[in-house]
Parts: sequence; structure tokens; C-alpha cells
Amino acid sequence: MLFRSRQQLAALQAALAKGEHRVTFEGKSVEYRTIAELKLAIQEVESDLRRADALNGRGRPITRQIRITTDKGF
Repeated sequence: MLFRSRQQLAALQAALAKGEHRVTFEGKSVEYRTIAELKLAIQEVESDLRRADALNGRGRPITRQIRITTDKGF
């Protein structure tokens, strides 16, 4: 699980707002081919940040669901 920073999220959102495809963060540059790819990256970072908050006791807890099915074979 790779936790990302809020500064990285801000850089991605700023690029989206400007309509840019290239994002530079901590000396590294990534160029996205489409705006859809950039939006997907933003969603992934937001999800990662929510997960980190939940593990650290901030925000909503992680919801897990376990489904059990049985069949007697009749």
C-alpha cells in the first residue's frame, strides 16, 4: 500500500484546473496522455489518503464485507 501526500494531490488538482497534462512533484515529472488519466490519478491519490486517514484514526473507518455462502449439494 503506497501512501501519498496531500501536496501530491494538490499538484494533480492544479494541473487538472489548468488543463495541463504534465505534473511535477518532488522533482519528478509525469505526463498523462489524457485528462481522464489525470482524473484517475487524482481518484487513486484521494483513495490512498482516505485509507491512510482511516488507519491513523482520522476519518471514516475502512469498511470490510465478508460474504459466506454454503451449499449442501442437494
